[in-house]
Amino acid sequence: MNRPASRNRPATNRPPLVGQVLGAQDATPLGFWVAVHRDAYLQLDDVVLVRTSLPNGTVIHLYGVVDLVRARYEGTQFDSDVFLVTAGLLPAETSMAAHVAVTRVEPEIFVPPRPGEEVYLAVEERDIALFFDGMRRRLPLGAGRDDLPVYGNLDFLDGTRGAHVNISGISGVATKTTYATFLLYNLFHSGALGAAAANSRALIFNVKGEDLLSLDRENARLDDEARTLYARLGLRAGPFKSVRIRAPVRRGAAAALPDTTRQEGVTAFFWTLREFARERYLRFLFADADAESDLLASVIYRIETQLARAADQEGGPDDPWIAIGGRRIGSFEALVETLRTLCEARGESDDAGEGEDGEVPRLAVRRHDWVGSAAAGTLSAFVRRLEAAREPVGHLIRGDGVERAPEHRIDLGRDQVTVIDLHNLRERAQRFVVGVVLKRMFEDKESRGAREPLVFVVLDELNKYAPRDGWSPIKEILLDIAERGRSLGIILIGAQQTASEVERRVVSNCAFRVVGRLDAAEAAREEYGFLPAATRQRAAILKPGTMIVQQPEIPMPLLIRFPFPAWATCPAEVGGRAEAEETEELFERLES
Repeated sequence: MNRPASRNRPATNRPPLVGQVLGAQDATPLGFWVAVHRDAYLQLDDVVLVRTSLPNGTVIHLYGVVDLVRARYEGTQFDSDVFLVTAGLLPAETSMAAHVAVTRVEPEIFVPPRPGEEVYLAVEERDIALFFDGMRRRLPLGAGRDDLPVYGNLDFLDGTRGAHVNISGISGVATKTTYATFLLYNLFHSGALGAAAANSRALIFNVKGEDLLSLDRENARLDDEARTLYARLGLRAGPFKSVRIRAPVRRGAAAALPDTTRQEGVTAFFWTLREFARERYLRFLFADADAESDLLASVIYRIETQLARAADQEGGPDDPWIAIGGRRIGSFEALVETLRTLCEARGESDDAGEGEDGEVPRLAVRRHDWVGSAAAGTLSAFVRRLEAAREPVGHLIRGDGVERAPEHRIDLGRDQVTVIDLHNLRERAQRFVVGVVLKRMFEDKESRGAREPLVFVVLDELNKYAPRDGWSPIKEILLDIAERGRSLGIILIGAQQTASEVERRVVSNCAFRVVGRLDAAEAAREEYGFLPAATRQRAAILKPGTMIVQQPEIPMPLLIRFPFPAWATCPAEVGGRAEAEETEELFERLES
């Protein structure tokens, strides 16, 4: 009888023998059980190979991944027999068995393996079993339990054949944002994108603390184990090389000062009233999705149209103010008051009245042009929400007397990664910034008409911006990105605690689905139907730094772990040049 060889270094050219196909359980072309030899073992996620022969002599190779392992006594009948066996009073044998989910059959003749056929640990055949051998452009997603890289097909990530990534998991445990930034680091530093990496851009919205404001700094807590894992994945551990950090302008400050603890290398952003009016950003003050927004849509559209006309009629393109009906509007507060006057007028007219539509007092404009025939209740709802936006958003929209920096609004510049800090903004202001930035970026890509340069957008709390129910302008943009972004070179990397609360069309268009630690009730939802039952149970106990990844070419999800961030995630982790030099030396040593 062949004895099982070492799992890592087989004594011969044959792969390590670990067991035989079990005869007491049904074997199918899609799955079978393995009786594990006493001096071998199989664990979850092991990749195995079994060869079975047809009557005509054709040899079929079945590859698979272990998704369940069990152990039990043979020869016992009652639960209490375990005490007798351990005391030596009852003879019994320990049986170890593992279930294998078939991932690949070569050639594709789907027959089950025969009971008793030998099962080997796939070592050299691992890439074949997991379809890595056919990936023309592959990206390391992390390491498997065998510490070898697990790859993803870049064609399904950069828009060539598919696009977008969705990441789910419990907040603070699933490390969703950390894995999203790790994916970006891979894309820009692994060489998978080739020459396109130099011109590709990333847009990251930071919504929790200042964790992402140090991507360009070394992590002093990076240890040798993490550096080794980076090297095994073919990466040099270090910070992002080209980062621009944008933060909202400080409230009440005439100068463009960023509202963050970190000041060095941080540029403040805001928009002028003229930009707000000309580019039709009013809708993003009403970006909370609900049924009432549908009633406001026509009013918002009419007022946006009139504001855009006002921005083009008086003043220069660089003037921060606009004029409405002969009145100069020099602040967001003045704009709110003017729109309130337009909405609350009830047909009054001045000496130069214009009939039943009337003119709004002190404004030489026709009220009907601005609000149409909207009902009083709809106009009241518009005014109420506009007033609600005055405090959280007002300091981001500036007019007269404001010192403008050359880059006072957010654009994708020469830097590879742009981090937009939102954590100090209220929720309504966060929605406004996300909506405005995505709208401008999408329109810019549409006008170019070309996929390159690629733009990767990292957006956490996706359920807040693209909720399952209701309508909002941000949701509309995200749907456009999910459905048409692939052709425009816009790749969404979205994250949320619960995928069940995100618009289905956004999630279903994601080629890569990634899951961290999940709540057990959430894991039972239909959105996680791609996870086998045993994998759903595992998702409830995953540790930080461990994820489950589903991708199109591999028929079952794979568990991966990714290294500790090589970039600082808070001020306390900021390191110096010594750590970078140690990382470089370690990489060169492992590479050689």
